[in-house]
Amino acid sequence: KCERKPSGCPFAFHNPPQRQNCKIIIQNSILQFWKQLGEKAQRDFFDKLKNYRRDETMKIGMLTSGGDCQGLNAALRGVAKALYQEFGTAVTIYGIRDGYRGLIEGDYHPMEPQDFSDILTRGGTILGTSRQPFKTMQQAEENEATKLEKMLDTCRRARFDCLVILGGNGTHKTANLLSEHGIPVVTLPKTIDNDLWGTQVTFGFQSAMNIAVEVIDSIHSTAFSHSRVFIVEIMGHKAGWLTLHAGIASGADVIVIPEIPYDARAIAAAIQQRARGGKRFSIVAVAEGAISREEAAMSKKDFKAARAAMPYPSISYRLADELQKITSQEIRVTIPGHFQRGGAPCAADRLLCTRLGVAAAELIREGKFGNMVAVQNDRIVPVPLKEVAGRLKTVPVDGELVHAARELGLCMGD
Repeated sequence: KCERKPSGCPFAFHNPPQRQNCKIIIQNSILQFWKQLGEKAQRDFFDKLKNYRRDETMKIGMLTSGGDCQGLNAALRGVAKALYQEFGTAVTIYGIRDGYRGLIEGDYHPMEPQDFSDILTRGGTILGTSRQPFKTMQQAEENEATKLEKMLDTCRRARFDCLVILGGNGTHKTANLLSEHGIPVVTLPKTIDNDLWGTQVTFGFQSAMNIAVEVIDSIHSTAFSHSRVFIVEIMGHKAGWLTLHAGIASGADVIVIPEIPYDARAIAAAIQQRARGGKRFSIVAVAEGAISREEAAMSKKDFKAARAAMPYPSISYRLADELQKITSQEIRVTIPGHFQRGGAPCAADRLLCTRLGVAAAELIREGKFGNMVAVQNDRIVPVPLKEVAGRLKTVPVDGELVHAARELGLCMGD
């Protein structure tokens, strides 16, 4: 209040020149008072200022990034319900649209508890998603800030107390980058590929496996009826977890994964042996990222060039052509593609997402940022982002599952 009137008045009651004078008077008074405090009192003031927002509403930003999958909404719900249960009206959750794009562009909105109702069984993500390659995050366009700088600016302007991020490998590299730049981050492991390091299983994997198994199950009858060889291409660019699990669970005869480079002649021999044994059909489960022995010996540059020149729409069609030339059998290709990502999450994923969501809310409550909630030995534990980022969990070629497949007489492509 100023002293120009006995009662004191807000600046707005003066005309502009008088208002400016009032501001100058008060600013000078504050500056003089600040100097008189001394260094110790000033430090105490800033220490208290750091905790000032503890009495305000906690602000949580949430985003889903990368490829979608079943369980994203269930995981969002798990985090939100646990936060509302813990903090009630003292927490506000902000939905960031379309993953990191929304964080880059400042596209976020406050959400209400009812926004998280009736989404446990819903597929996809209510927040939308997008792919933002990690390698572009620190690249500056002409006369513009980098994507990282824009995301940091959004977080500071929004004053998020924590950023909750749901995603896979690329998403976690960017999440770790944000964490290294001082943003409080908690992440949840999402990918149907199950190739995220540090966790026994990712959400979305079980649901995608169920769909892949159903596809192969359905192929059995038509393959038997027509005495055909069917190749079913399963998602998984760099890791064969989904193909291996679905192939074993559905009774596939041949399983081809990226970790074990294939030999078309070995696969053809397995198919011909089944035919000689009176089997009317064979089913080959192939990961989309499968590679041949010849490709495995190439340099990265040569491999990219060879794939770019490949006249087939996918690896499965090339393999089908190779096998048909060797065996002279009729071969068909089935690619369920994005069916594997869609639809409602299975019961196992709903349960997993809820457990992970609750654990993420607990990390927020305890201020344990810079962690991913993970499954290890069937328990939910925090894993530091710096240990997760940039590391891929691949199928061990000498592991128990591969051993079990071989003991059953399945051909692993080699």
